[in-house]
Amino acid sequence: MKKKPTTISIVGAGLVGSLLSIYLARRGYQVSVYERRFDMRKNFLGGGRSINLALSNRGIRALEEVGLAAEMKKHSVPMKGRLMHDINGKLTFQPYGTSGQYINSISRSGLNMFLMDEAEKQGVNFFFEYRCIDVNLEKTELTFQNQHDIRHHQSDLIIGADGAFSAIRAALQVSDRFEYSQHYIEHGYKELRIPPGEKGEFMLEREALHIWPRESYMLIALPNPDATFTVTLFYPFEGENSFQKLTNDEEVMAFFKKTFPDVTAIMPSLLEDFRDNPTSSLVTIRCAPWVKNSTLLIGDAAHGIVPFYGQGMNAGFEDCAVLNQLLDKYQDDWSKVAPEFEKLRKADADAIAQLALDNFVEMRDLVADPEFLLRKKIEARIHELFPKQWIPLYSMVTFHDEIRYSDAQEMGKRQKAIMDKVMATPDIEKNWEKLNFGEIASSLKPLQ
Repeated sequence: MKKKPTTISIVGAGLVGSLLSIYLARRGYQVSVYERRFDMRKNFLGGGRSINLALSNRGIRALEEVGLAAEMKKHSVPMKGRLMHDINGKLTFQPYGTSGQYINSISRSGLNMFLMDEAEKQGVNFFFEYRCIDVNLEKTELTFQNQHDIRHHQSDLIIGADGAFSAIRAALQVSDRFEYSQHYIEHGYKELRIPPGEKGEFMLEREALHIWPRESYMLIALPNPDATFTVTLFYPFEGENSFQKLTNDEEVMAFFKKTFPDVTAIMPSLLEDFRDNPTSSLVTIRCAPWVKNSTLLIGDAAHGIVPFYGQGMNAGFEDCAVLNQLLDKYQDDWSKVAPEFEKLRKADADAIAQLALDNFVEMRDLVADPEFLLRKKIEARIHELFPKQWIPLYSMVTFHDEIRYSDAQEMGKRQKAIMDKVMATPDIEKNWEKLNFGEIASSLKPLQ
């Protein structure tokens, strides 16, 4: 890794690549970004793969550092908690944190286009429809194929920000002792939508993430500023209850009317969306090392995760912020920055990957369970009384960017062990308000 490169090539113009290019351009680097897809700002984008994003503190902090957070929050909708819909349409609201804490529903494509525009204002050069077909790690050289020919580009540093199916990571994989794993869950997802009402109003509660938990699967809906909702069905690919069984319009409509009756009536384009939008897979990517010679991985290229904690984008943006902090610390000496970046972020990436998988079970199975809801209510009370001693796991991950993912995971394990004992208290349902909350809070030992 060169100590102080001048030219940097970023492969991938997605959210992380675009934000990173802003950080680096502001530091004086000559940055070029290469993207295999077309420029979304100039071409129509169909639906189907968005999964609206939940922008929270870690991502907001990174945007604040480059002066963009205030503008982006104008284009988001606050979500103050989960609103669960049972099979009979009964609603149960679960706040995400304390009063004033919320996450932000934001359009993936809208945010991406905004970041690309801002990057170009900083002098970043974008090259679209450039597919990376070869990486020479020794020469720090990239080979691209575009519509017209094959092109080679050499720079001082290459950063792979090209997502879960990264071409840059594939080049590192042929290196000796490269560790790699990918794990697909049995569920896929399909994007659907809820339009505004006749008067342009929201058809569901505006400031909430809606969940229809159905044990082994679920439907969610996130609000958009235009009063639409982006709806996502997470459903097994195969089996008795699966996409495999929904082969025609009649079966799709019967399934939705039976399983999600309260929302089906406000989805007039359900059958069209179900037919036209792809059924996509969900994968967790783990790998190491992230650094080879003068090539570095970042974001999903290094640590792809499933979306069930709403942290994929936030983790990638935090990567950018941490990298920038290390550049400050080591005065842009990349020979020191790159290995420390991997050391710090690898542990946190592995932690949030597991937390995201665990949270899928919580969202689809537990949020409608009375014991789970009571557990959350007790934890909220402890936090209210002893806010510095006991911070619920979700709050640590989502609202406390000063706490590393890996530390939050460890504290969450300790909290669970304590709460398992608390929930075993006889008649806990009737007597929970009589618990010694101070004793519970003090039993949680801080990390060393």
